[in-house]
Amino acid sequence: RFSLLLLNLEEYYFEQHTANHIIKKGCRDERKFRGSLKICSKSIIFEPDDNVQPIIKIPLRDCISIKAPEDNEGNSLFMRDASGGISVSCSQVFLIKERNTIAPYKTVRGGTEHLFQLDVAGKQGDVVQTLHQLHRASCLDKMGDQAAMITAILQSRLARTSFDKNRFQSISEKLHMECKAEMVTPLVTNPGHVCVTDANLYFQPLNGYPKPVVQITLQNVHRIYKRRHGLMPLGLEVFCTENDLCSDIYLKFYSYQDRDKLYSFIAPHREKHVTEHTAESYMLQWQRGHISNYQYLLHLNNLADRSCNDLSQYPVFPWIIADYSSSVLDLTKPESFRDLSKPIGALNKERLDRLLARYQEMPEPKFMYGSHYSSPGYVLFYLVRVAPEYMLCLQNGKFDHADRMFNSLAETWKNCLDGATDFKELIPEFYENDSSFLVNSLKLDLGKRQGGKMVEDVELPPWASGPDDFLQKSQEALESQYVSEHLHEWIDIIFGYKQKGSEAVKAHNVFHPLTYEGGVDLNSIMDPNEKVALLTQILEFGQTPKQLFTTPHPQRIIPTPSHSISITDSPVSPNEESFEDLTEESITLAWNNIVKLKLDEQYKIHKEAITGIAVTCNGSSVFTTSQDSTLKMFSKESKTIQRSVSFSNMALSSCLILPGDTTVISSSWDNCIYFYSIAFGRQQDILMGHDDAVSKICWRDGHLYSASWDSTVKVWHCVPGETLSNKKHHFELLAKFEHEVSVNTIDLNAANTKLASGTKEGTISVWDVATETALHQLPCHSGTVFDAAFSPACFVVSFFFRTDGRHLLSAGEDCCFKVIDVQTGMLISSVTTDEPQRCFKWDGNTILSGSQSGELLIWDLLGGRVVERIKGHTGAVTSMWMNEQCNSVITGGEDKQIMFWKLQY
Repeated sequence: RFSLLLLNLEEYYFEQHTANHIIKKGCRDERKFRGSLKICSKSIIFEPDDNVQPIIKIPLRDCISIKAPEDNEGNSLFMRDASGGISVSCSQVFLIKERNTIAPYKTVRGGTEHLFQLDVAGKQGDVVQTLHQLHRASCLDKMGDQAAMITAILQSRLARTSFDKNRFQSISEKLHMECKAEMVTPLVTNPGHVCVTDANLYFQPLNGYPKPVVQITLQNVHRIYKRRHGLMPLGLEVFCTENDLCSDIYLKFYSYQDRDKLYSFIAPHREKHVTEHTAESYMLQWQRGHISNYQYLLHLNNLADRSCNDLSQYPVFPWIIADYSSSVLDLTKPESFRDLSKPIGALNKERLDRLLARYQEMPEPKFMYGSHYSSPGYVLFYLVRVAPEYMLCLQNGKFDHADRMFNSLAETWKNCLDGATDFKELIPEFYENDSSFLVNSLKLDLGKRQGGKMVEDVELPPWASGPDDFLQKSQEALESQYVSEHLHEWIDIIFGYKQKGSEAVKAHNVFHPLTYEGGVDLNSIMDPNEKVALLTQILEFGQTPKQLFTTPHPQRIIPTPSHSISITDSPVSPNEESFEDLTEESITLAWNNIVKLKLDEQYKIHKEAITGIAVTCNGSSVFTTSQDSTLKMFSKESKTIQRSVSFSNMALSSCLILPGDTTVISSSWDNCIYFYSIAFGRQQDILMGHDDAVSKICWRDGHLYSASWDSTVKVWHCVPGETLSNKKHHFELLAKFEHEVSVNTIDLNAANTKLASGTKEGTISVWDVATETALHQLPCHSGTVFDAAFSPACFVVSFFFRTDGRHLLSAGEDCCFKVIDVQTGMLISSVTTDEPQRCFKWDGNTILSGSQSGELLIWDLLGGRVVERIKGHTGAVTSMWMNEQCNSVITGGEDKQIMFWKLQY
């Protein structure tokens, strides 16, 4: 029946002794109850073996005397035959769990005397001495002085003990580190020793409670997070699962150096397939529909220091549903949902106006809301029916008033909208599968409301047939299209750029300064009493999550059908698939099997590195450019070079074939762009368009896009000359995109509305083609950007959903892949590579890249890992072409070769 929740907040349980509690010693009705005497830092607790008897808790501050029988008291009736006895006189005692029933504590006031007789009489002196020490600490006037003295006693006990190495799972384990720490559970911490070996992480509680040792196998660790505990960077939380809400262990260290040392040792031991995720990497998975709204919020909470083991930083989830009165919940109606763009306090305009008026008149530091949206009290308000002992612990042995309990969903929502001081959000349990927190299955006496009604189960809205149905509909609401379209707005408020500063003021999202990370520096407060008081105030009030994003959060990519032609209107019969559908299906199939890419043929056709590859529509002819200054035409059928053309003595940098397969365009380091007629086998035209080398060219809808080391990207309208005469092309400069340094690569999105450019200094820019303005300019890489590409149309087999160009991937000299959300300009993923990746193709989720060493690598972008390595060139892969069906690839390298690759299903 004993648990650490019977202790006061910030209290420690030191030791326990088997003993008898003797009542009315020497009297005819003397009674003796066997049990366990617990010595705690602020109280003495006796737990009888008989469950009918109450647990006795004696606060040390209420003790009048604590003594052992002296020799001259040997004839005392009370002390006779009391070897090993300890007498405690007190002015107040609490009786807990009488008849093993969870209920508010009973308080017995007035002078009482208790005799505890230890089984091991020889420990009497040590126990009494310890109790005298702790009694002196509890009687100090100031909380800070009390805390300091108790901490000194605790540290002394920890220093006299060490981890018991006999607890190792194997005698062959090698010890790497041992230190002092506390295991954190909601509302309580338990001091002891942490030990890490080459195979296991151990924690041994000083008091041996709840078990002698906690053991975690390092190879089972999936996730590990550094935590802020009590506003200090001292916490570490370890998970052996990927998506569970609760961790396997949460440790608080006495120095951040110990914490960081343990983290650095455990982190590399995570399962080989587990990658350390960032907020940005989870965002990418969420945007692309790989994880649910619920999973994404759970991961963001974890990354923002929210933990189920810390009620002052419990995971926070949004109110989603706004309709608690209808008999049917219609999730197709926007009015069924809460406005996710506003904090709870701003949902009611009348209330907000009153709060803003007060805010304007308030001296600095100003805040709009006098209470937080998440605090220990709010968490236990929702969970009191399944965690009553936590509520009793938090509220000194009492439940809240019956009318202030969590009685009804509709009442609670209304109070959050209208209440003067109620701005609370929800907790994850509202979107999970366990509905027990809504039901008083423990038959707790939670009091009687005005009107005489007892507090029982939570009253549900009419549209819910029961607790399970309520949770099911809440989950459906959280994963609905409306929420998927708007969840990013709530993330901006809770975890993002509207959490602090001027944006928070505009969003009416300003809380007390002490609730924010960095709002107070505890180390700078020298007065221990002020420090304890401030810490207690902050922990009880609640804390704002760590800020994860400082720019607007991108919206989720909402799948839309790629075509909406009905069967009756479609020229294709219902039993047939259109060519477009088949193409989409084949692309998906190809990328799903990209690891089966095999080398088919290879040919050495140039004298220097290959810089560009272009293929005719029928696939029969392959054109390549090289740093050897030549454009070559290679026949796949005859496997021979059919043409070799040199336009100047300078290197060529890229090439492409115009629609119709009549003209090849090549860019050169001599500042020019050359047009070559395939039909007539001669140079057709030359565009002298730049002041330095042309690095890359693209062609879309009659427009030529050219990037150059002269720090510009230019857009040209090309009107071809008459083929059979000597008339040249007419070139009209339509646009010019100025950069500060040389541009190395460019790409256009599928709609030709946005242009991406990458420079030699690592900057990625996204431009609006129509207005010629830069939408985003980000210093993504340190060194040259080798390649950049928008995400192509993304297909889901059977549904054919499209998501065009929402993300931009780049590869740089700094051995990194970077993913940018094109809409917001936010860097949402960064994957580190062993070596630079020189070129790539991707489908939005999987990357096929050519490396500096010549290998072809296949990457799971969302997992941030290589899934396959394929041997290829003997030097860097410098160019890559992929056909429309994505099942055929050609690469060119520094080894002067072209390699033909095919998927072999």
